[in-house]
Amino acid sequence: MKRVTILGSGAAPGVPAVAYGWGACDPNNPKNRRLRSGTYIECDETKILIDTSPDLRAHMLNNNIRRIDAVLLTHAHADHLHGIDDLREINRITGEPIDLYASEFTMNYALSRFAYIFTDPKKMCPIDYPTVIPHTVEFNKPFMVDKVKITPIKLEGHNMPSTGYIFNDGEVVFLSDFETLSQDILSSLRGKVKLLIVPLTTVHKVPYHASLQMILNYIEQIAPKKVVINHMAVECDYDEINKMTPDFVEAGYDGMKIDIKE
Repeated sequence: MKRVTILGSGAAPGVPAVAYGWGACDPNNPKNRRLRSGTYIECDETKILIDTSPDLRAHMLNNNIRRIDAVLLTHAHADHLHGIDDLREINRITGEPIDLYASEFTMNYALSRFAYIFTDPKKMCPIDYPTVIPHTVEFNKPFMVDKVKITPIKLEGHNMPSTGYIFNDGEVVFLSDFETLSQDILSSLRGKVKLLIVPLTTVHKVPYHASLQMILNYIEQIAPKKVVINHMAVECDYDEINKMTPDFVEAGYDGMKIDIKE
């Protein structure tokens, strides 16, 4: 694993939000300005995108992304899926379809909303529409994207089925929206994780999402080397989150790059 880039560090409304503005976030700190969630993982020559945010166009322009070998979907909420049409631009660059991976539930939702994208690659015409090749994944069953081993895991308690992904047996662990983590997951990850990316949304407990204290408890049980907190809403000021967390835990921000040492 070489580098992880946080393309968008915000929850569904982004920051500032249309309804609540900056909320508790300091508008003078540029790290509080957040696009919707998206993450880009580069492992040697393999480029993997996690989720297709409604802000995907900005993600790609801001980070000069010209290649995506695979897309992993975590769940079918609009802030994680509805930018999928912008994959057309990558199709235009490469002239090839893009492999798309998701659980059966998430894949079915994506197909129902964006059926025109799931076309026969032999008939691909990126001028008219983007093209992906769907691959349905099973929880706890690893698959390979080039030389990258990826294990999907089932996250619990969100109001829609949600998937996390383990890269290379713990080199990177990406968790999307969840409320609870099972003891099986905690036990399997304990002491094996170099980089853990975990969503917060709000500091205090709200339905379907873990609170900061819950997340810190899970972090203590997993014992990763480094943690990046992601998916933050207007209640989460960058500096304040950093004050409330240990030194090896850092609030994420748009454009944040984390290099993973061998």
